[in-house]
Amino acid sequence: MPDTTKHLLLVEDEAPLRQAIADQLSDRGYHVEQAESGEAAIARLADFAFDIIITDLRLPGVDGSAVIEAAVARYPDIIAIVVTGYGTVKDAVEAIKRGASDFVSKPFQIDELLHVLGSSLEQRRLKSENAYLRSQLEERYRFEGVIGKSRPMARLFQLLETVAPTNSTILITGETGTGKEVVARAIHLNGPRRMHRFVALNCSAIPETLLEAELFGHVRGAFTGAVGNRQGRLEQAHRGTVFLDEVGTMSGALQMKLLRVLQEREFERVGDSHTTKVDVRVIAATNSDLARMVAEGRFREDLFYRLNVIPVHLPPLRDRKEDIPLLVQHFLAIFRNGAPTSLTVSQEAMRRLMSFTWPGNVRQLENAVERAVALSAGRTQIDIGDLPTEVQKAQETALTTAVTLPEDGLDLDAFIADIERDLIQRSLERTGGNKGKAARLLNLKRTTLVEKLKRLSPQE
Repeated sequence: MPDTTKHLLLVEDEAPLRQAIADQLSDRGYHVEQAESGEAAIARLADFAFDIIITDLRLPGVDGSAVIEAAVARYPDIIAIVVTGYGTVKDAVEAIKRGASDFVSKPFQIDELLHVLGSSLEQRRLKSENAYLRSQLEERYRFEGVIGKSRPMARLFQLLETVAPTNSTILITGETGTGKEVVARAIHLNGPRRMHRFVALNCSAIPETLLEAELFGHVRGAFTGAVGNRQGRLEQAHRGTVFLDEVGTMSGALQMKLLRVLQEREFERVGDSHTTKVDVRVIAATNSDLARMVAEGRFREDLFYRLNVIPVHLPPLRDRKEDIPLLVQHFLAIFRNGAPTSLTVSQEAMRRLMSFTWPGNVRQLENAVERAVALSAGRTQIDIGDLPTEVQKAQETALTTAVTLPEDGLDLDAFIADIERDLIQRSLERTGGNKGKAARLLNLKRTTLVEKLKRLSPQE
């Protein structure tokens, strides 16, 4: 059943006021989470798709306007309300520009806030300005079709920008569906060979008996059915880039021939004694552990080092779930076709999308969005029922999610320690290991965080 409870994030640095508002809203049926600072609010937004955010405009550090902008940029359907004691027209206009739905001045009665919330909920489906679609066009969120704003993707973009202009051989690794060919094309399009061909070959999709001819070409009469000379993928990619996907499936004999191409830039067509020179950049990809295959004798060590000149690893989608809203909007734009231009994804559906583990990674998410658009049947919003069954069953994640108490009980101290350890680890990942910033995210002193690290992870 769809979740009709509205999840609300309340951002206020004055604890007594924050708690009083939270209690009043909870009594009215809202599921309220609290954040004491702008930094904490932005961190919470990265992990959960709230329906509503109410924030004070004046906050220490990151102010309410920046919080509103971050919230709307991540979730175009979110309702954003600014509460401030500086109720001027200028403040109101600025908040609306940042994406706020409405503006409430302090002091206020709870009924006034509830009225604003009710009006904003009614207007949400009619919202025409989609700030999130604008933000996804910004270059810092993409690299020639590779999309993301998470820390792992930011590091990937930096690496791609560095290696694309070179002619070095690249080995792309990652799970199935992470977008290895998309990254290979992005490297080609941003490199010195972009005016020439990008030729892709999936080594696992072609029978071994035909793969050699497909890669190197053949001459007439080389084998049954070879009625004429034919260029292979390497020749087709001359002066351009050849992309060899699932290179780990190659036989030992083909590995040896590919090694020669990388060393000498030459080869012979199947059935030919004439040597062909080729100028080509090689980008290989695999979802296998080639280093382990080398250790097991299933892949040539010399070829591995020739391919692995510049390693590029693509993180699985489950490790960068904050990119899911961005990817969803990208796929919506692709598959919308005849659907309403205002088609959006409900926050309930977005929470399911963010909670699912995506074993098929970005490719599986793309298929799920395409399916949802098709099933939306002209509606202006995709709901939970439009998602694949396995995604519908995903449990929403929030810090307040109820815990099932086993019949034989649980170790409360160990359970709380696990939660604490996880939050500390996530804060350190978000701040790049900066303990001071991580402590501020958790509203702790740096020394307290260090002591907790020592207690929770004594091996560190």
